[in-house]
Amino acid sequence: MKLRRVVVTGLGAVSPIGNDVPTLWENAVNGVSGAGLVTRFDSYLFKTQFACEVKGFDPLQYMDRREARKVDLDTQFGVASAVEAIKDSGLVLEQEDCNRIGVIYGEGIGGLISLEDEVCEYALNKENGPRFSPFLITKIISDMTPGIISIRYGLKGPNYVTTSACASSSNAIIDAYDQIRLGRADVIVSGGSEAVICQLGVGGFNSMHALSVRNDEPQAASRPFSKSRDGFVMGEGSACLILEEYEHAVARGAKIYAEIVGTGLTADAHHITAPHPEGDGAYRVMKAAIDEAGLAVEDVDYINVHGTSTYAGDIVEAKAIRNLFGEHAYKLNISSTKSMTGHLLGAAGAIEALLTVLAVKNDIIPPTINHAEGDEDPEIDYGMNFTFNKAQKRTVNVAISNTFGFGGHNACIAFKKFEG
Repeated sequence: MKLRRVVVTGLGAVSPIGNDVPTLWENAVNGVSGAGLVTRFDSYLFKTQFACEVKGFDPLQYMDRREARKVDLDTQFGVASAVEAIKDSGLVLEQEDCNRIGVIYGEGIGGLISLEDEVCEYALNKENGPRFSPFLITKIISDMTPGIISIRYGLKGPNYVTTSACASSSNAIIDAYDQIRLGRADVIVSGGSEAVICQLGVGGFNSMHALSVRNDEPQAASRPFSKSRDGFVMGEGSACLILEEYEHAVARGAKIYAEIVGTGLTADAHHITAPHPEGDGAYRVMKAAIDEAGLAVEDVDYINVHGTSTYAGDIVEAKAIRNLFGEHAYKLNISSTKSMTGHLLGAAGAIEALLTVLAVKNDIIPPTINHAEGDEDPEIDYGMNFTFNKAQKRTVNVAISNTFGFGGHNACIAFKKFEG
């Protein structure tokens, strides 16, 4: 069976540094931080009082008030990203066979904000008997985002959610890629969404000692690969990529951002939260994606790393890159866009894949911000180019995007500059 080529033909995003793709990309290239004090709840009693919140988002731009009330914020973000991406793709759905178009999104947690609201409301009023919203279950289950998108557009192909913690939306994109190249669909609306900046989310990650507590300077708190890093900064939002079979895209005259040429999935099989200390899973997942693409390590120009700004995670990923790429590790560019967007958890893979695609398309590497001279970790090899603080122009023919999740889930996607 001949596998089909898969290209990216549309992009959409809602993020802490922009609620559309042009704004997101401009701010990413310019090194803008999305972090600030939490506005959604009073966080003064929490160890962490800041996050990368989405700002100025109005769900009524994408759905009517009645529909918005039925879904959690994560689904509102997801629908918004899909609306932008489908429009950007130029697809005229009335002219398409919608049985051949699917929706696959990734979410790590689901509707946590709605769950918190409902449980708190019940606790305050339980003497009057159990009363819950009729939309409670549909708000909290993580598959509702692809479901609502498919209903909105009448898309009847493969439709489901993937959940693998922070690797969730990379898994979704990889599944979408496989569905198309195996001939099961011609187009997949794929990406991820997450919205868990609430008391349960912040409190839960605080109790794990996973979040930065740099409350006095939130915008500088996410500092991947710097010695003074003290945990990740929670983010939220959504990103969507329209994946399309190459000949289908060419036949309708679509613009093509990049081609997906390889993917990898591995497990650390080590610990529920800590990465393998030698970076074994990270090494193998990058190698798998490069091998599947039929490339050599020397072909890779850029890595959008997982780079969470956690102590162990950054060391392990840097070690895996050096071990896999050898001397070429000192010639390619590396950057963590989480330093600007924060960590979007289940949506991290999607927004980072989107930014990786734009790096390939525009030949610009977005920076890793917040690194200061003299803040070097002796366990990290700074002979590698982490693209600190300032974007760099260079030809990007091939780039890979890494995402790693609690439970030892690793995913990697390789993108290549489009050649007809």
